[in-house]
Amino acid sequence: MKIAVLPGDGIGQEIVAQALKVLGALSREGLKLEIEQAPVGGAAYDAAGDPLPAATLKLAREADAILFGAVGGWQYDALPRAKRPEQALLSLRKELGLFANLRPAKVFPELVSASTLRPEVVAGMDILILRELTGDVYFGQPRGMRTLENGEREGFDTMRYSESEIRRIAHAGFRAAMKRSKKLCSVDKCNVLETSQLWREVVSEVAREYSGVALSHMYVDNAAMQLLRDPKQFDVIVTGNLFGDILSDEASMLTGSIGMLPSASLDANNKGLYEPIHGSAPDIAGKNLANPLATILSVAMMLRYSFSQDEAADRVEAAVTKVLARGLRTADIHQPGTEKVGTIQMGDAVVAAL
Repeated sequence: MKIAVLPGDGIGQEIVAQALKVLGALSREGLKLEIEQAPVGGAAYDAAGDPLPAATLKLAREADAILFGAVGGWQYDALPRAKRPEQALLSLRKELGLFANLRPAKVFPELVSASTLRPEVVAGMDILILRELTGDVYFGQPRGMRTLENGEREGFDTMRYSESEIRRIAHAGFRAAMKRSKKLCSVDKCNVLETSQLWREVVSEVAREYSGVALSHMYVDNAAMQLLRDPKQFDVIVTGNLFGDILSDEASMLTGSIGMLPSASLDANNKGLYEPIHGSAPDIAGKNLANPLATILSVAMMLRYSFSQDEAADRVEAAVTKVLARGLRTADIHQPGTEKVGTIQMGDAVVAAL
């Protein structure tokens, strides 16, 4: 089992280091892992002038799974878009065909009080958001900036989806729902967008193949409100790239911290890129403040989805639960009555709890 490890920028280096401790502990117990690291994002640009060097992409192609930290930083904001750190992640998704992004949003019982919503609203929340990753306005062409005849600048992007792209992610959504509570909510904006009209039609067509799943449709603005009003009404949500980007971040905050949520981006054969959903947080980088639990939980997803190591995945998830039950908290989830610890201490505690 070959893993390409791409720590990236900011807190990416720190949180990935803690995840590697967990993989190291499992490896010492007999799990056969081959791990190789490479630069990506701003770190790669600084070293090679490219956020995704050819050697890094080659390693990612050859690996069975990719563990990704985070990319970005204010110092790169003035670069041409093609050279910005974030382009590395977009390119990896496209080059590797990682079309399905799975983002669980689950409230740990120990963190119910950390949510900004009332405990009775979020207690027991367990949502899976399935976001299409390789289409939509993030990849649509034409796009760019131009100067109009009156001298005013105009920016433009193209939102587009093909029928086959929608059908592919719809099947993934229904299959996920079949393994859970057999409820799928498709989110779109078909009252104003032609792309969403096609989305709704194709998802409804695919639904005929899954009679055991209850399909509902919801406009994205209503979905954003419903996630705050009654999040437990949802089980699996399937949506496009742009809407999924926003809704999954919103759902993450219901759990108490964006630092708690892992994600998996999978191809058709379950090869995946695994990463925490948060960014590089340059303001706290290097200060031993970052929460590594989302990255460690991403390792659990990797073990489960790409390597079919369910027992090892269960152990990692159980170790995280044990650490939280002990009252250990990083700064982002710390509350009175709990013990505040740093990134390194949290990683060590998870390893000890395996």
